[in-house]
Amino acid sequence: MNKPNSLSKKSSQAITQERLSQFDEGSIAILAERLDQDDYPSPFDGLNDWHLLRALAIHRPELTLPYLHLIDQEPFDED
Repeated sequence: MNKPNSLSKKSSQAITQERLSQFDEGSIAILAERLDQDDYPSPFDGLNDWHLLRALAIHRPELTLPYLHLIDQEPFDED
């Protein structure tokens, strides 16, 4: 079953279980490539993609293993 590449381009859509279930290796690779290039028209577009990748890492971790470097998981201290 082919899934359209437009899945990963809809960064302003709400993150739902249905949306996350539609991702496959190809569509997550497109999302990761956009994040890696960091060439967004606005910072909010990049932030939307980052939140989407984090949600995928939580709900579909098998797809995100090659892209964990794009998710900042370092704890920090604000003090």
